[in-house]
Amino acid sequence: MAQTPQEVMQMIADNNVELVDFRFVDLLGISQHVTFHTSMIEEETFTEGLAFDGSSIRGWKAINDSDMLMIPDPTTAVMDPFTQSPTLNLTCSINEARSGIPYNRDPRTIAQKAVTYLQSTGIADTAYFGPEAEFFIFDDVRFDQNTNSGYYYVDSTEGNWNSGRSETGGNLGYKPKNKGGYFPVPPTDSQQDIRSEMLLTMGKMGVPIEKHHHEVASGGQAELGYRFAPLVQAADFMMTYKYVIKNVARKYGKTATFMPKPLYGDNGTGMHTHQSLWKDGVPLFAGDGYAGLSEMALFYIGGILKHAPALLAFTNPSTNSYKRLVPGYEAPVNLAYSSGNRSASIRIPVTGTNPKAKRLEFRCPDASCNPYLGFAAMLLAGLDGIKNQIDPGDSLDVDIYELSPEELAKVPSTPGSLAEALENLKNDHEFLLAGDVFTEDLISTWIEYKLSKEVIPMQMRPHPYEFELYYDV
Repeated sequence: MAQTPQEVMQMIADNNVELVDFRFVDLLGISQHVTFHTSMIEEETFTEGLAFDGSSIRGWKAINDSDMLMIPDPTTAVMDPFTQSPTLNLTCSINEARSGIPYNRDPRTIAQKAVTYLQSTGIADTAYFGPEAEFFIFDDVRFDQNTNSGYYYVDSTEGNWNSGRSETGGNLGYKPKNKGGYFPVPPTDSQQDIRSEMLLTMGKMGVPIEKHHHEVASGGQAELGYRFAPLVQAADFMMTYKYVIKNVARKYGKTATFMPKPLYGDNGTGMHTHQSLWKDGVPLFAGDGYAGLSEMALFYIGGILKHAPALLAFTNPSTNSYKRLVPGYEAPVNLAYSSGNRSASIRIPVTGTNPKAKRLEFRCPDASCNPYLGFAAMLLAGLDGIKNQIDPGDSLDVDIYELSPEELAKVPSTPGSLAEALENLKNDHEFLLAGDVFTEDLISTWIEYKLSKEVIPMQMRPHPYEFELYYDV
């Protein structure tokens, strides 16, 4: 992989690159891009950047102050496997055009500032993140919303709802039952080849790949795995992950979605996020405490749990996120930690005696989140726990479903809606302002955008199920 502008220019020459694609991530976590002919790219481009109109990006600039600069990171240079013409992709951070300073609403800049702040504290020099983003592969998706109608329809040849359908060539069965998608071999698992191509394509694009498998839900739920990486790079990898999955799915005539809860009555899709701190090459989360954790790791957990109701405004940022976070579907709705209980929001994976593998897994997030903002927010919550020595309380090692209502009432739970999470963020965001990583401007913009564009419009629209409940009242 390239490390310098000079190496990128050599990479362009060696691969007969004709086009260079400049990519960045908007406030909501959606990749944006513009493509330049190679004649426009010089070594100076990596310091001077390329200009674009920031007023056309959601949640960014006003039209009277719209000039911005894309600053490409040479370490992200990779050949695009999906384009007909030889194309090199570069991931960018965003600067103000006139002052040249990093833009305070650019998610990648915020992630970079989070790492700089971590290093300034002296607590650690590296934060490793390893997200496990689940997704669905569907064969058909249709949806619409009008004044007098609103509907969605998704379908999958794997869907158990199609067990009685007449199919071309005959219905061969082999459809995973409800909650039966983990881990049947083919032919019940019909998506082995597509997932293999997704994984191997990611590997060709520089992502350190590990595994793939079918997930619990019927209807094509899946997960690919890649190795943990430093925070910013892990977020870069997550954007590559989404890009590859969606484009390989399209190549097969299918569609992929990271929507947290696209199906009723079966498991939703999360993004369990593994994380640990290191300093001078030494892992800091291994110790002789609970489940082999260090005191620092337990304080980090304390910070995550304390701030989780606000944190979820970034890690679970869609109204659909809270249709996943309900009891009964392996959803981590309990704000507690455990070495094995998957209903707890923080799990301590089994790692044997290797201190380098010691980590915690925050199970609440889903892949509708902007990974740069989500990872940065989790890190700041954990650091707040370390700095203030926040006690995470007792672990939750019992079967949550065997607790009495009185016992269950003592266990804090996740917010029940995006509106509730945003209200918590409004009241608890001081920890995000440390090191000027997040700003009041960014947080207020996020809350206002989410309320005005998502929460309130959703509240105003009739739901199809309401017709079944109330039409004949």
